[in-house]
Amino acid sequence: MRNRTYTADAEPGDTVTVAGWVHEVRDLGGIAFLILRDTTGKIQVKFEKDEMDDDLVETGLGVHRESVISVTGDVAEEPRAPTGVEITPESLDVIAEAEAQLPLDPSGKVDAELSTRLDNRTLDLRKDEVKAIFEIRAEVQRAVRDEFRTLRATEINTPKIVATGTEGGTELFPITYFGQEAFMNQSPQLFKQLMVGSGLERVFEVGPIFRAEEHNTPRHLNEATSIDFESAFIDHTEAMDVCEAVVKAAYEAVEENCQDELEALGLAEEFEAPSGEFPRLTYEEAIQRINATGELDEQLVWGDDLPTEGEKALGDDVGEHYFITDWPSEIKPFYIKDHDDDETLSTGFDMMHPNMELVSGGQREHRFEHLVAGFEQQGLDPDAFEYYTKMFKYGMPPHAGFGLGGERLIMTMLGLGNIREAVLFPRDRQRLSP
Repeated sequence: MRNRTYTADAEPGDTVTVAGWVHEVRDLGGIAFLILRDTTGKIQVKFEKDEMDDDLVETGLGVHRESVISVTGDVAEEPRAPTGVEITPESLDVIAEAEAQLPLDPSGKVDAELSTRLDNRTLDLRKDEVKAIFEIRAEVQRAVRDEFRTLRATEINTPKIVATGTEGGTELFPITYFGQEAFMNQSPQLFKQLMVGSGLERVFEVGPIFRAEEHNTPRHLNEATSIDFESAFIDHTEAMDVCEAVVKAAYEAVEENCQDELEALGLAEEFEAPSGEFPRLTYEEAIQRINATGELDEQLVWGDDLPTEGEKALGDDVGEHYFITDWPSEIKPFYIKDHDDDETLSTGFDMMHPNMELVSGGQREHRFEHLVAGFEQQGLDPDAFEYYTKMFKYGMPPHAGFGLGGERLIMTMLGLGNIREAVLFPRDRQRLSP
């Protein structure tokens, strides 16, 4: 609409046309109020029945909630109105009438199950607190991109349809690609490594990944957003420095630029960006501290992966973001480099929120012979990855990087109960639509 004014910009003394959704109608007899909502907020429209055209009053008070309307009128100061101003309408047009019965209540007065909300995501995002999640998500993505650019990384976009999986295995979605078998990519890992051997050297990507894991938990998705970084001429400790800087930048941007959204979520008072260096525990220290909590039925031993309850116990013990370093080589992927002085230890690291893992990273194996040996040790056919391995014959520098789960970052940052709340249209074992 060419002459439309956002509700937040309507000032006393102005004559404006505002457009949005009918949030609420209150009829008090001789006077009535309609609350119109747009993306910037709400504004009150006042109907003094005896002083207005009957058709205008009838249209305004008869329209169903969540209908799309436009209102033209004069703006006046009114301290008792929700936003301190109100419009006396000269005209009101119903642009799109909503049905009387809605599948959920966008006002939030009546709760809805998560499945109902996800089935009706358009209506769900009309709620301030839900919309706030995605405004914050957008700010996080802006902030991490800015931080990567500050660190002189180039944004790239890698293929999501591939001939082989990043790590092999069965956790792949197969598709038919012009008569050939192909897969949805698990990770940009191999492609971003190839880029650090190019003229770019330092790269990042914010994009989708696909994992055919049959999970049904509040923290897993089958299509997720990965925030990836890879750089030539750094080691795993420097990659951890970058990871920490990126996470802090995301928090700081939200704290600085999203106070209204935090207020909508009830987090404005308690939200605080992390400060100080994140602790770095070795894997051995981690399992010792988990065992010392007494929270597990069986003690962890060297080579065990950390169970969810173990991560939670350790997170409660540490109480802040932290890294786990020096994982056993046998439980890290083939492309993770081992320590030069101890081949049983990898340079792999995880970065943890007290509630869950957020990041996996490490220094990569850049020596061709060692890389091929790693494939064979994990039962993978090096020939299937020849597009990747051959580039390591032509001068591949030492390099390191990480992948950060975008939805997990939002989930832990905002204390969401289910990762699906951080995705517009989540994909899991049960949900392929909408």
